Amino acid sequence: MADGLNEARALRIAEIMTDFRNLQHYIAQIDAQPASEEYWLEGYTLLRGCLEQARDVLESPYSTDAAQAQSESLEKEKQQLQAIILDAAVRRFQCQKLYLRATTALRWINARYALLQGGKPHASHAPHLQAVDQQLQAELAVITDERVDYSLRAQDAAQGKWLGEDPPLSTLRRYLRRMS
Repeated sequence: MADGLNEARALRIAEIMTDFRNLQHYIAQIDAQPASEEYWLEGYTLLRGCLEQARDVLESPYSTDAAQAQSESLEKEKQQLQAIILDAAVRRFQCQKLYLRATTALRWINARYALLQGGKPHASHAPHLQAVDQQLQAELAVITDERVDYSLRAQDAAQGKWLGEDPPLSTLRRYLRRMS
């Protein structure tokens, strides 16, 4: 039976989709053109992968699997809104994680550029480049599902948003597994 929260659900969808749209905009602004000899280096490969995956998220169709029709129209609307919240939350989660990984790759690119100052690497750069590569790995290691989920929830809570039906991380993961 309907619970009178459909307006709150609709508002939550708008909030999540605004975050998703903003993340997509930020990701679309990312551009790095490596020299041909740098094209396959880890940071550039990571960045290209993030950008491609973000496009895939944007282009993936809305999944209606979660919405089941009921006899009462308010109950049907409730279920549809809940399904949209889930789909939107998954997309926002994916894009947040991709954005964090892409900005990590950009920091790697910038650190590498600062070290080489536009020149070609040579033997004296090796330990410094190795340190830059290790920093990339260390930063990527902390971009976990748990951290992404926590950061999104903390941000939403700090802004006073209604989180009553935001799906938990376990549900997001289950949904993502089903999509792949």
